[in-house]
Amino acid sequence: MGKNVVQKILDQHLVSGKAVPGEEVTIKMDQTLTQDATGTMAYLQLEVLNPDKLATEVSVSYVDHNTTQIGFENFDDHKYLQSIAKKYGIYFSRAGNGICHQVHLERFGVPGKTLIGSDSHTPTGGGIGMFAVGAGGLDVAMAMAKGTFTLKYPAVTNVILKGQLSSWVAAKDVILKLLSILSSKGNVGTVVEYSGEGIENLTVPQRATITNMGAELGVTTSVFPSDNQTKAFLKAQGNEDKWIELKADSDAVYEKTIEIDLAALEPMVAQPHNPDNVTLVKEVTDLAIDQVCIGSCTNSSYQDLMIAAEMLDNQQVNENVSFVIAPGSRQVLQMITENGALNKLIKAGGRLAESVCGFCIGNSQAPGTDSVSIRTSNRNFLGRSGTKSAMIYLTSVETAIASAIKGKLTDPRDLGLSWKDIPLPEKFLVDDSMIIAPAKENTSAKINRGPNIGQPPANTELPANIAGEVTIKVGDKITTDHIMPAGDKLKYRSNVPKYAEFVFNPVDETFSQRALANKEKNIHNIIIGGLSYGQGSSREHAALCPMYLGVKAVIAKSFERIHIANLINFGIVPLTFTNADDYEKIEQEDKVEMVGISDTLKGQGSLKLRNKTKNIEIPLSYQLSAQDVDYLLAGGKLNFYQ
Repeated sequence: MGKNVVQKILDQHLVSGKAVPGEEVTIKMDQTLTQDATGTMAYLQLEVLNPDKLATEVSVSYVDHNTTQIGFENFDDHKYLQSIAKKYGIYFSRAGNGICHQVHLERFGVPGKTLIGSDSHTPTGGGIGMFAVGAGGLDVAMAMAKGTFTLKYPAVTNVILKGQLSSWVAAKDVILKLLSILSSKGNVGTVVEYSGEGIENLTVPQRATITNMGAELGVTTSVFPSDNQTKAFLKAQGNEDKWIELKADSDAVYEKTIEIDLAALEPMVAQPHNPDNVTLVKEVTDLAIDQVCIGSCTNSSYQDLMIAAEMLDNQQVNENVSFVIAPGSRQVLQMITENGALNKLIKAGGRLAESVCGFCIGNSQAPGTDSVSIRTSNRNFLGRSGTKSAMIYLTSVETAIASAIKGKLTDPRDLGLSWKDIPLPEKFLVDDSMIIAPAKENTSAKINRGPNIGQPPANTELPANIAGEVTIKVGDKITTDHIMPAGDKLKYRSNVPKYAEFVFNPVDETFSQRALANKEKNIHNIIIGGLSYGQGSSREHAALCPMYLGVKAVIAKSFERIHIANLINFGIVPLTFTNADDYEKIEQEDKVEMVGISDTLKGQGSLKLRNKTKNIEIPLSYQLSAQDVDYLLAGGKLNFYQ
């Protein structure tokens, strides 16, 4: 029996475990990446582990989130990150060099390699044929220290792409179509692998758009083969020596197969407030807009910005639209500056933003009250933009520019412009002067620690009994943005006591105060959730800060992969309702207990929640490996290894 691309990469990196879907395996990790919002805590954790040398081939620290630097905290974090990189032998990509996923694809991506990053959109690397996964910062720190990562061996879904995209239809429309098929929930434990003759005409930047938003599907990662398109991209980046051919065997077997006819696709849009709320652009009529934002790690490549510039040549953005452009990297910005494309964008009414995450994470360009914003980014969760009342729509660059010109959501095919194909450049402008390469040996560099930089908070061992109250009950699709807001709160990521003041702030501003009061009275906090709890960003603070507040368990209908791992990493027990209807039998402020939970987990026995308020028992389930249980009993992974 032949192997698919995912199996070929994983089996070459298998350290322990059986290559059977659903079985826990440990794999060797070749590369890591961090960004400054999640990386600061990851490196504080790395300091606790304190390896003599890194176990990875390449580790890169990017500064691409907190670059607005309102207050001293962000700059202090960046100086800390730079000094840590010098000490441990990590590449350091300075502020202004670009978004981690775009830059990593340009400068560090290698087909067939494994990559783990403290950002949920790390699967962007699958566009170049990598097995690239997002994870919490502690898992990335462990990969740097020990060179491995443990996950469940995935089932592989084969998405066969047929035909060729029509004019004005983009790679973004491909992934939006797949989101309309699979939705953003129920895909945990799977990997999407793309194949078919339709991929032959998709460039690496187009493929990266598709794999990037695979994160919104909730899959472990997404992967394209490494072929002539991959070779052309690497050659243009001066990295042709990194290319290998990597494709599935003709008799490869998949868990599931989906076919998409590229020629039949039309411009699509994800409506508020979830990326899977997808429909055709032409079906949304007379939607006046206030803002258009081009950029983010999803659609900020050279080709994306060139498409925007060509569409806006001799055009003017509608007077009622605020138009923002954020190139994905310094490379992209330099190239569109030198060839005149940037001038076309500015002349049309564009506002140039930094080559950073910016508007996507809600720390700049917040829309107005009740306004409509068209964005080429990957998430449109309620309030993520920085304005809770705003309506965020996700589209391709082509649709976004057409909408900017018309002042309303517009199918680009209706604009009356002639389509101009933008080929991949034969040679990209390569300038790595803003990437500080590591010394050949670790150094005794002094670590810069500003007053905002704390230490990873310690947890206690799991108690024999969990007894407390339901401190909050939430519904389906609660994201890590709901649990741990970003935006102007990002600067507190290295200061957990301060950041913990904002846990569940978008949902219930009183949660943190109530949880902390319970903790001080030795009352355990329990969270109740619905389907797909913890979707979205990889931010481990959505587990770390609740742990600091005394949360001991989260009981939900289902969890997303990265978040359940983060809960375990910080000693919070993730449990599910054995019967989904039992979710209705428990309310906020109910007094509850789980007697003998530590002994139950040791023996992997059945577990019941006693609702003392309603005098009922609710059966609970869990899927925990022996290693997971060890981490939970110790109060988290860092406790276990200390």
